[in-house]
Amino acid sequence: MKTRLQAADLGFFSTLAMSGSLSAAARELRITTAAVSKHLSQMETRAGLSLVNRTTRRMSLTVEGETVLRHARSILAEMADLDQQLGASRSTPSGLLRINATLGFGRSHIGPLVSRFVKQYPQVQAQLHLTADPPALTDDVFDVCIRFGPPPDTRVIARKIADNQRLLCAAPTYLQVHGEPKSPSDLARHNLISIRQGGEAYGVIKLTRGKQGKSETIKTRGNLTTNDGSIAVQWAIEGHGILLRAEWDIRQHLANGQLVQVLPQHHTPDADIYAVYPAQHKSAARVRAFVDFVAEAFRPASP
Repeated sequence: MKTRLQAADLGFFSTLAMSGSLSAAARELRITTAAVSKHLSQMETRAGLSLVNRTTRRMSLTVEGETVLRHARSILAEMADLDQQLGASRSTPSGLLRINATLGFGRSHIGPLVSRFVKQYPQVQAQLHLTADPPALTDDVFDVCIRFGPPPDTRVIARKIADNQRLLCAAPTYLQVHGEPKSPSDLARHNLISIRQGGEAYGVIKLTRGKQGKSETIKTRGNLTTNDGSIAVQWAIEGHGILLRAEWDIRQHLANGQLVQVLPQHHTPDADIYAVYPAQHKSAARVRAFVDFVAEAFRPASP
């Protein structure tokens, strides 16, 4: 395919027409007159038309040159307007912001934060989508995903916004009837309430004594399973069994005595909270502002 006018030609030709002569254009562009003449000749060769009438004292545009100049100025003006809009987007949060979070955490924590965020930045149109399972991080369906644990995909940016750990807990009424486990192996004879979410292993719990102790994998059994964490917490409060749940979800119930921690000297793998977003969105002001907003909200106290 024959190459005709190029993007670089537009600014050159607009300057040439404004300058009125090759030598004046050379001074404006800070190149030699010969270089200006060569660029013009190359343009005319690619276009297959004469764009400038040259005389010894002055130059004038041909009809085709006037057409090129009119379109060049229009395109350059649109590019300047686009650059201005992008500059505003880089500095002022605005536009559509697509957010994903898990059901329970999104409902109790991210939803209220989104409400406060759009009050502070009314030019942002926020869409919050809650799912039981986190979406594929490379699909670019969402601008920001709030998820537990660092993502395995290095093609996205992950910023840790809060510490989080999972705790074993049960209602005092359950422990009074069935006894309190003294070691991880004791869990095998207890009823464990299970939550099926994401790609986590189902029916097993990994525990270590202290942060650096030996890891043990315990197979569990139980007669209650759900994909909703709130329902699982309620079942635990009602005395159905032992539950492994994030601290942010049961802190209030531990404080008021509805639940008590089981095997407190043992730890499960951390489930720290991350804001994850595609690398191509890192310069968008709405994304940066929202991630900073969420991180600031969790800074005083970890969930």
